[in-house]
Amino acid sequence: MNESVVTEFVILGLTQNPELQQVLFIVFLFIYLVAFLGNALIVIAIISNTTLHTPMYLLLLALAVVDVICTKSVIPKMLETMLTSRKTMSYGGYMSQLFFFTWSLGAEMVLFTAMAYDRYVAICFPLRYSAIMNHQMCAALFSTVMVIAVTNSWVHTCLILRLTFCGSNTIDHFFCEIPPLLALSCSPVRINEGMVYVAELTLAVGDFTLTCVSYGFIIVAILRIRTTEGKRKAFSTCSSHLILVSLFYSPVIYTYICPASSYTFERDKVVAALYALMIPTLNPIVYSFRNKDMQAGIRKVFASLKRE
Repeated sequence: MNESVVTEFVILGLTQNPELQQVLFIVFLFIYLVAFLGNALIVIAIISNTTLHTPMYLLLLALAVVDVICTKSVIPKMLETMLTSRKTMSYGGYMSQLFFFTWSLGAEMVLFTAMAYDRYVAICFPLRYSAIMNHQMCAALFSTVMVIAVTNSWVHTCLILRLTFCGSNTIDHFFCEIPPLLALSCSPVRINEGMVYVAELTLAVGDFTLTCVSYGFIIVAILRIRTTEGKRKAFSTCSSHLILVSLFYSPVIYTYICPASSYTFERDKVVAALYALMIPTLNPIVYSFRNKDMQAGIRKVFASLKRE
């Protein structure tokens, strides 16, 4: 049973400067609309077009759903703290946001690896793609994503619930994350930090390594393409994916690998904005909107809306 005397937390946000808060409110409202509407459009386009019911697009669908959950769990409350003087969040609300954000973070990592594997099979074994990426393999990939994400989130949230917060309830951050909570707790956090390290090595470092290995094989296959135009397009797509993946994993590994005693709110909450806010916004642009099949699917969605 949780014996915490803290019943709510005060979320200070990104800045205490009123003028800067107004500017940031507009910026992050725009980011939220782009991320939410962009990912929602991908979900609708893939679900409504049977031609997109293939492993690659189903993985993109799953990524879009994860990004919608991530942005919905973080940004609305963040915008509320910027717009109003109400900066408090109940203990239960804080833990709920922590659970859903940690779930989306874990799911995104495993999905990036699954998507890299799908592209590896498609490019390196094109004639065997349908046989390898069959219904059983797709079901296994999606089950793995869900099991790992839920287990990771459940373990970390349960360990946080065991902690006691008997001092300050003010968190200099803009959403609920594990490191600032560990820094705020007056209970021993060694077990929590140990599980964070385990998750970092297996999920963040492990998935990032597997993703890079997959793209390494893809690059080797691209080099064998005879046409210069084909190489250029393939390298352009590959490089943009790798840049986005690196932008996601680098700040995640940096944030969660540091012990609670070395956590600095001012620096690390800016780093957290990269993977919590920017990546869900960039994912639709890099992975979906540049794809011709997705563009055709989105046009069909708008065409059906005009007919109605």
